[in-house]
Amino acid sequence: MLEPFFHWRQATGIQVLANSPLSARLCTGVKCVSSVLNMAPTCLQPLLRYRSFAILFLTPLLLLPLPLTVPTREARCAYVIIIMAVYWCTEVMPLAVTSLMPVVFFPLLGVQTSKKVCLQYLNNTNMLFFGGLIVAISVEQWNLHKRIALRVLLILGVKPALLMLGFMAVTAFLSMWISNTATTAMMVPIVQAVLDQLDSTENDVTLVEQASGQTNTVIELEEKITSESTAVHVVSNEQVTDDPKSSEEKKMRKRICKGMTLCVCYAASIGGTATLTGTGPNVVLKGQMNQLYPNNNDVVNFASWFGFAFPNMVLMLVLAWLWLQCSFMGLNFKKSWGFGTEKTAKEKAAYSVLKAEMKKLGPMSYAEFNILLLFVLLVLLWFSRNPGFVKGWAARLFPGGEKYITDSVPAVFIALLLFILPAHKPKCKAWNPSMSDPEQTEEDKKKPFLSAPLLDWNVVQRKMPWSIVLLLGGGFALADASANSGLSAWMGHQMTPLGSIPPWSIATVIALITAVITECTSNVATATLFLPIFSSLAESIKIHPLYIMLPATLSASFAFMLPVATPPNAIVFSYGHIHVLDMVKAGIVMNMIAVCCVTLAINTWGRPMFELDTFPAWANSTRNQ
Repeated sequence: MLEPFFHWRQATGIQVLANSPLSARLCTGVKCVSSVLNMAPTCLQPLLRYRSFAILFLTPLLLLPLPLTVPTREARCAYVIIIMAVYWCTEVMPLAVTSLMPVVFFPLLGVQTSKKVCLQYLNNTNMLFFGGLIVAISVEQWNLHKRIALRVLLILGVKPALLMLGFMAVTAFLSMWISNTATTAMMVPIVQAVLDQLDSTENDVTLVEQASGQTNTVIELEEKITSESTAVHVVSNEQVTDDPKSSEEKKMRKRICKGMTLCVCYAASIGGTATLTGTGPNVVLKGQMNQLYPNNNDVVNFASWFGFAFPNMVLMLVLAWLWLQCSFMGLNFKKSWGFGTEKTAKEKAAYSVLKAEMKKLGPMSYAEFNILLLFVLLVLLWFSRNPGFVKGWAARLFPGGEKYITDSVPAVFIALLLFILPAHKPKCKAWNPSMSDPEQTEEDKKKPFLSAPLLDWNVVQRKMPWSIVLLLGGGFALADASANSGLSAWMGHQMTPLGSIPPWSIATVIALITAVITECTSNVATATLFLPIFSSLAESIKIHPLYIMLPATLSASFAFMLPVATPPNAIVFSYGHIHVLDMVKAGIVMNMIAVCCVTLAINTWGRPMFELDTFPAWANSTRNQ
């Protein structure tokens, strides 16, 4: 929904001007709401006006018979979960505030002790997410992500097809490590600058061609010494024949603008699925696997997730690129790829824009170089901790390290280094004052050896999405209470008849359902609500829990159809190039592509990677408990 985007905008200090496209859209939305209220029947108007109030107070009252008529822990746990689900879907309260409800109501209703509930809000998985976010904030703080994006775009080139591919590849790569919202907010202005330059250059070229054409016509007419009436007739004919071409070019420019902006938000959502910390639902799966199956042998870690999700992300990205090319630009390879052609004036102008943006960044600073090294070190530590086919550094360097060390350890370690290492190169000073550099001023001599660190806590406090951290914690508290109260076992027993359906069809249907629901609710809330239910389903029909939970987790990020579905969509929509119908048309096909890719992944390389053909002992033992 749009509310997380507004919280993010306030946290990062981004202002929306009164005459901006997003402001206009919001004003239009307010007018639409007021018109709906006026058009509604008289009896329904008070209900619509007090919708939030009614949902807040009527939902608990209407559901109250459940714990009263069924006085069990399972019913009391279900009572709280259903209320939270309604609040999450309708957003009558901020998502983070709703996530705090288990701290109050689980102890009061005797579902779970307060100590156990509170421990879920900053557990191992949340610390992994927290450490990854701190590293992402440091990358944003020093504009390293923008330097990477511009460098890749300059390498790939500015032919239409390559330019879109470059935008998508850069956005997807950055979304693997930093938030989808921040990536989109950084990339869309670059896309807009390139599109503006293309338009202005094309207008200049058109004016030059028209002036040249008119001059040639006048010369020819003077040589032939024709009458004035004939000259007027010829000029008018030329203008008439040029109009359809000009209107066609304008339509094509609009379609290119739509495709170029849509590709950014789609690539951001797709790229976030490739890494364990790339987006919220992935972290929810990791946490709930540890919560529901504590003896799962760390089956979902950074390396295993990347090995499964990264090929799927590449496949989805290529298919999405082909779909957007086909629907907005056409598959004219000679025109799009520029085979056997020279750079046009528009392409040269676009290239000059990218070079100008790169020049503004200046040479790579000492801080950027340090952050790049720390970022690469973090990725290497994640991959080599427990690669699976050989012993990782955790087991080799530390006795019993495979039991004690998880992916959160390197994440927090690198985060600590960001607050220690200096942002500027230290200057060595001589101990003997007589040997010191005479060019040093008194101020230089008084400066400390180490400058300010790479990251300041005030920056982290301002940019950290604390609401997501609380939302994850609330989800883990729900999963833990659902398992310990017996609610998960009861739901699994009710779904036993589904065992007669082929597992691949169950996984496909679940992916479709999740992809539809996530268009209307937060992707983290969707994963939080449904993953415990899907794990119970897997246990009841005796299939590997990941066979169902993996497609559901990935599909929770496939919000392609509506501007309000995810913050990247809202950011792209606010620039005014696309309409809701454009996003719906492109998004329907994108959802089908995504679900097909996930189904293919889970039934091909996913099977041997996670041993999905077997029902694991750790799931069976948990079920029997």
